[in-house]
Amino acid sequence: MHGISPQQFAESVAAFLVPFYIALATMNGVAALYLWQKTEPVSYFNMNAGGTRLSFTNALLWALVACVYVILAAFCAGANLDFMPRMPEVFKELVNQSTGPVVYSVGTTLLLVVLFLGRNFFVKPAVAWTIWNLMLLFLALSLPDPNFFAIVAKPDNVPIVALVFLLAFFTWIATYRAVENDRRKGEGMPPLEKLDDEKVLVWPDLVYTELICMIAISALLIFWAIWLQAPLEEPASSVKTPNPSKAPWYFLGLQEMLVYYDPWMAGVVLPSLIIVGLMAIPYIDFNKGGNGYYTIKERMFAYLTFQFGFLELWVTLIILGTLLRGPNWNFFGPYEYWDAHKVEALNNVNLSEYFWQSWLGQSLPKAPPNVEWWVNWGYIILRECLGILLVLAYFIALPPLMAITVFRKFYQHMGFIRYMVMTNLLLFMMALPIKMVLRWSINLKYIIAIPEYFLNF
Repeated sequence: MHGISPQQFAESVAAFLVPFYIALATMNGVAALYLWQKTEPVSYFNMNAGGTRLSFTNALLWALVACVYVILAAFCAGANLDFMPRMPEVFKELVNQSTGPVVYSVGTTLLLVVLFLGRNFFVKPAVAWTIWNLMLLFLALSLPDPNFFAIVAKPDNVPIVALVFLLAFFTWIATYRAVENDRRKGEGMPPLEKLDDEKVLVWPDLVYTELICMIAISALLIFWAIWLQAPLEEPASSVKTPNPSKAPWYFLGLQEMLVYYDPWMAGVVLPSLIIVGLMAIPYIDFNKGGNGYYTIKERMFAYLTFQFGFLELWVTLIILGTLLRGPNWNFFGPYEYWDAHKVEALNNVNLSEYFWQSWLGQSLPKAPPNVEWWVNWGYIILRECLGILLVLAYFIALPPLMAITVFRKFYQHMGFIRYMVMTNLLLFMMALPIKMVLRWSINLKYIIAIPEYFLNF
């Protein structure tokens, strides 16, 4: 139980789950009341009982869900693990054994694809509310597991878990308005933002709103500080480092990149390109649609690029590094114990080793000792010739090929310079998932490996 007795662990879990289930019951009760009073309830089916016609409506459904949450809170109130609702052991074992970096990354990508293709369905308030409840219920049913609780309830990780739910909520809001605006645009109506474009004065409207938000956030932080212990650890020591040693949460995406890239690439080049790319957006963007309102159809390429870059190549890597990377940076399932003695055999091979040793059956070209520097560089280039040619083809030959095929419209509107800046930034972004797939599939370490001068790609 990670240093505490089973009873203490049960009391810790109950102290969170009881108010959590009560909050969920209140949330769904308010939703049921709103549907009953403010809207016309949707009837799912009708039945007759003793001559009385009864309708099972959406308001009644969420009222029943609220009652279920109250019952679950009652089961947790006794602080007895045997009575607490939890995930089945079979399910937890299946998740632990079937998950890994490949399944996680591919699964999150497929999930985003499904959500995008079915966005007209998933943004419906009833569907989104159901998914929201299922996400919260999944968290609640998983917390009685000691391994899951030890990671999620860690003071450092609590804000990250909260950010996941907040990100899901605000992504739904933006997508809902975008889908609605696209529908209205197709029917010849103005966007939603045009219906509420009344001017608002900074004083008093904006200042009062900011003041109320400041007070609310300050109160939240005060209660948070009282309720949650500060994540203080033992004094730092040069002879004893934490395992795992993790960066702050906002850098965990970069730390995950270190698994696939050299430190200079993951820690310097890619972060710099992210900043440069964000600065370049106003100068390379030629599409004026969507200014001042949410839309997807009018800015499909920009929308997909941002969602993939932000959600898949940044947020999911942060979640992976925070919750699923354990000692020695090994991958652990959500319900798996973080065993510091877990060892995973890695046999990563450079592309030059594949080319010369596996394919040609020769040893790697190596310069004789005590030769001129330019001779040594000649042998290095010969050794890495295949990787250099592939990288040059990727960054030099691919943009013109794209300009006459899939990106012809972009090239015509943007011109040569803006097009080359945009495509090279896009290719650098796509280099990360390509490198991840190569690592998973053929254990490829570096495409270009020049450790003599710390140049690896």
